Amino acid sequence: MSVPLSLGPVADVPLSRINPVAQLTAIGIVTLVLLTSLDVVTPAVVLAAELCLLPAAGLTDLRELWRRTWPLLLGAASVGVVNVLLARDADPLTGVGLALRVIALALPGVLLVAATDPVRLADALTIHWRVSTRFAYGALAALRLAPLLVAEFEAVRLARRTRGVEAGRNPVARVRLLAGVAFTLLVGAVRRGSRLATAMDARGFDSGVPRSNARGSRLRRRDAWFVVVTAAVCALAVGLSVVSGAWSPVFVG
Repeated sequence: MSVPLSLGPVADVPLSRINPVAQLTAIGIVTLVLLTSLDVVTPAVVLAAELCLLPAAGLTDLRELWRRTWPLLLGAASVGVVNVLLARDADPLTGVGLALRVIALALPGVLLVAATDPVRLADALTIHWRVSTRFAYGALAALRLAPLLVAEFEAVRLARRTRGVEAGRNPVARVRLLAGVAFTLLVGAVRRGSRLATAMDARGFDSGVPRSNARGSRLRRRDAWFVVVTAAVCALAVGLSVVSGAWSPVFVG
C-alpha cells in the first residue's frame, strides 16, 4: 500500500500566504483574550471577525464548511445547554456566551488547517521557533500517514463483509467487531511507526547535527500586519464589552 504524499491539496487562498508562525501567534492572542473573559460580547465580536476570514481560507462551500465544523458546533451547543441547565442562575445569555466562546476558540484552528500546507507549518516551526526537527517532521510524517487509517478501516470493513462477518442490528456485536477492527489498525500503525522511526533515524534526524532547510520560511510585512490586526480586533472586542457593561474577567471573583 502506497503512502499518500499529502493530506490533500491546499488551495492558493489569501490566508495561505500568511506565514504559519504568524497565524499561530494570532491564535495565541485570540485564545488568551477569550480565556480571560466570561461575557458574551467579546466572543461575539471575535467570532464575527473570524467568520470574515472564511472566504480567505477557501471555505466558501457550505457543505465543506459543515463537514469540517459540525463536531465543533455540536460541542459548542452541548456546552451552552449543559451550563444553562446545571447553573444555579439559569441565564440563557450565559449559555450563548459559552457556546460562542467554544466556537471562537476552535474556528482559528479550522482556518489554519484549511489554508496552510503542513510542510510550510513544519518549516516555519523549525526555522522561526527552533522546534526540534525530529519532533516537527516526525509529527508531519505521522499526520500524512493518518489518511491510511481511514483507507485501512474501509478495507478491513469490506473484507469482513465479504466473509459474512457482520453485526446486523445487534449493538453488542457491532461494538465487538469495531474493537477487533481497532486492534487491527493499532497493530498496523505500530508497525508503520516503527518503520518510519527507523527511516528517519537513517536520514539523520537523530544525529544532533543542525539541519538546513531547502524550502525556507520568511516572515514578511503582511505577517506582522496580520498579528497587529488580530490584536486590534481583540482589543476592540474587549473595549466594546467594557463599554456595554458586559465585561466579566475570570480573575475577578
